[in-house]
Amino acid sequence: MSATSPVTTPGTVPSREEHDRPVPGRQRIVVGVDGSECAAEALTWALREAVLRGADLDAVASWQPPAMLGSAAAFAYVDLSTVDLAGPTAEVLDKAVAAAVGDVPGADSVTVRPHVVEAYPVRALLEAAEGADLLVVGSRGHGELSGVLLGSVGLHCVTHSPCPVVVVRGSRPHEAQES
Repeated sequence: MSATSPVTTPGTVPSREEHDRPVPGRQRIVVGVDGSECAAEALTWALREAVLRGADLDAVASWQPPAMLGSAAAFAYVDLSTVDLAGPTAEVLDKAVAAAVGDVPGADSVTVRPHVVEAYPVRALLEAAEGADLLVVGSRGHGELSGVLLGSVGLHCVTHSPCPVVVVRGSRPHEAQES
């Protein structure tokens, strides 16, 4: 595993040729990571599955510049080009991967490739899933509707993925969100 996540250009996930080449005939699993508890459990599940299958693992985290930072008047004082979300997203991804690798026996046998992508999460995951053997997502992320059984990203991935999808619900019951 590399020490830090590569940051890609807007809307693109590196093709398999642009990063460590997998061993021919080796399966590839893609997992979405957003820093949520469900995503951490999905990452751990995907890593265990990669160990069992002898597969490579692409861990994908995405970010987008904020569409709105408060009132419209705030835009007069905020230069959105200076908002750096790639760095913090890479930190979240690197910490999540390190934690999962530390928790999964045999993880050292898996090639884990972290990717930080400037794109809407669904787009980043579906592009990364092209040619993959499996896409793994958590049932819910950090969105406003985190209390629902399946989040919008998971639902969109299940209905549009080019490969089979596993939705990891998590091992602990989640409490209702307080408003």
